[in-house]
Amino acid sequence: WTLFFFIPALTMRMLAEEKRSGTIELLLTKSVTDWQVVMGKFFACLILILIALALTIPYYITIWAIGPVDHGAVWSGYLGMILMSMTFISIGLFASSITTNQIVAFLLSLFIGIFFLIIFDVLANNFTGTAGQILSFLSLSTHYESISRGVIDSKDLIYFLSITFFGTLLAEISLSKRNIVE
Repeated sequence: WTLFFFIPALTMRMLAEEKRSGTIELLLTKSVTDWQVVMGKFFACLILILIALALTIPYYITIWAIGPVDHGAVWSGYLGMILMSMTFISIGLFASSITTNQIVAFLLSLFIGIFFLIIFDVLANNFTGTAGQILSFLSLSTHYESISRGVIDSKDLIYFLSITFFGTLLAEISLSKRNIVE
């Protein structure tokens, strides 16, 4: 839950503030593509999240020293957190790319994240049949819970990586539209 609020707060300034202040034009006059700008900001945020997660490893070591620990579940939980963070970062970058206001980007990122984390799960519990299965598949928490139990399934990896790809792709498309609007 900390990452759910922390990541939109990190990503809200990434492109929105640069568009508002006009520094995005200075950045894009360099010999970099829109995709490279988006991926650079994505990896900068991801590295910060990886450092934050790495700082929690002493807790794991301490608990391991006290008693038995299911190492597979712990490390797959870390993998799930990284994948979920990548998803939230891409959603945040997309939200930041479509507005010039940081607060709007933060709220939009939270709103989209709420859909993937909570709303699809709640709706999946209220529907049966194909509709329930589709909504359950769209739920981020379903895939995260599967990975955090220690079951690393290709459908969960594809889910997280595809949402990450589409979020960054939409951010790049939104960033490239600046030439058309002006």
